[in-house]
Amino acid sequence: MLESLHVKNLALIDEQEVVFSPGMNILTGETGAGKSIIIGSVNLALGAKAGKEYIRAGAEYALVELVFSLNEQQCGRLKEMELPIEEDHTLILQRKITAGRSICRANGESISAGQLKSLAGYLLDMYGQHEHQSLLKPAAAGKLLDDYIGQKAEAVKEALKAKLADYRECREELESQDTDERVRAREAQLLEFEVNEIEAAGLNPEEDELVEKRYRRLTNAKRVKEVVYGVHALTGYETEGSAGLAVGHALRELKTISAYDEESEPLISQLTDIDDLLNDFNRSMAQYSDSLEFDEEEFAHLEERLNVLNHLKDKYGSTIADILKTWEEKQKSLEKLGNYEAYMEQLRERQKELEGEILGLCEKLSGLRKKAAGPLAKKLKAAMTDLNFLNVEFFISVTEEAKAFSAEGYDQVEFMISTNPGEAVKPLWQIASGGELSRIMLAFKTVFADKDDTDTLVFDEIDTGISGKTAWKVAEKLGRLSRNHQIICITHLSQIASMADSHFLIEKNIKNDRTVTDIRELTGEESLKEMARLLGSGELTEAVLCNAREMRQTAEKVKESR
Repeated sequence: MLESLHVKNLALIDEQEVVFSPGMNILTGETGAGKSIIIGSVNLALGAKAGKEYIRAGAEYALVELVFSLNEQQCGRLKEMELPIEEDHTLILQRKITAGRSICRANGESISAGQLKSLAGYLLDMYGQHEHQSLLKPAAAGKLLDDYIGQKAEAVKEALKAKLADYRECREELESQDTDERVRAREAQLLEFEVNEIEAAGLNPEEDELVEKRYRRLTNAKRVKEVVYGVHALTGYETEGSAGLAVGHALRELKTISAYDEESEPLISQLTDIDDLLNDFNRSMAQYSDSLEFDEEEFAHLEERLNVLNHLKDKYGSTIADILKTWEEKQKSLEKLGNYEAYMEQLRERQKELEGEILGLCEKLSGLRKKAAGPLAKKLKAAMTDLNFLNVEFFISVTEEAKAFSAEGYDQVEFMISTNPGEAVKPLWQIASGGELSRIMLAFKTVFADKDDTDTLVFDEIDTGISGKTAWKVAEKLGRLSRNHQIICITHLSQIASMADSHFLIEKNIKNDRTVTDIRELTGEESLKEMARLLGSGELTEAVLCNAREMRQTAEKVKESR
């Protein structure tokens, strides 16, 4: 349920807050007072396109904030979208519009306008002239009928969607293979060459690193050899000035004094250890030097192997693993061409099989629709009769077009209607006026009210083209609908206003030499006066007030019976 709306610096609104109640919330006001701004602000908060033209002149930004209390189903949707939920199931949506950009938040966490739009359908339904017109779209009838059927239709359509994906893949494969024999022969010849080229290389997935490492070592072997030889000489016992000869000479000299001074013994011991370590190090260097012998034959072999690997990488993949994967794919393609006719026949059989399964699912879906069409049409006709379509004829046509299957089945679904006696039943889009469409949409909403998880319904221009008895019928229907839903309705009709549980007046005022739109909740007596104004009297006479009072009393009786 929509708990409140807060608007700041938006168009003619300076700053306003509206707290809505459960049941029927009515918004009225003079033409041009700014009722469209209210609906527009709700749309903005739910992700509608926003621009700097919405910002009130002189302000740096515009702000719209909606506060919702969520039901369990809505909380589940938010969890699926990974959006934050408060412990008390409150959701605060905020949209801040600046000259450069707009910022959207859900419970303080930044989200995209796209996420807001996805979320909007779970939070409220908005019905205006645009939504009424949506009934005339070719796909509308089928969607509404499927919504009425519910989970059974959804399950069949999900299975149908999966089969169609397989069917399209199979068909695309068939089309891609439709080449003449000479082209296939050339392709097979090339594939055979490429497969053999990769096979001949005898690739090992792990040799890449090993070959390159050994090649780098041999490439730099001369420099390494020079350094190792030099270090061996510097630390050995053969070259004049080497560390080994110097340490040996120092040790012999130190030993000559050991007979005269016992304290020299630890020093002699340390130097002896140094001599031993240096000797061991020099032997290790000699062994290392021997292992660095440059092998011309090995180097040539490694160079040739690297050339082979790099050539294959240039053609088939950046790594040996990629090359081997390419080999597998080309091997499969070669096998296909080698058994081309059998492969094509297999594809054709698979396509035929899938087409049969798709038609079977379409038939099942069509059966569900035909079974549900009658009961739904009956309910909709009754709802329309309640809305003063006294002689309405209505049924739902479900026509099979087996060659035109899609993810929605193969049915052509149309709403067929006649609103006047003696007129032939025709498709809804051919005969319905704007006023009739608004009532028909309301009839649909009444029938589907218990099938959705949306608590809040917003009606804008639901009273288009109606008056008198019809207006009262619409008011009654909205009143009954508000029993299980929160209704927010902008209206020009006193009949609908009489059903209000909360009545808000939208009006223009001049403040500080600037035009502003204000919104305030009316008391009982103020509401009666506003209803009297809506009745169209130029003067607020006692007779008009009495008429409004009687209308309110009648509405109260209707509300008590609901």
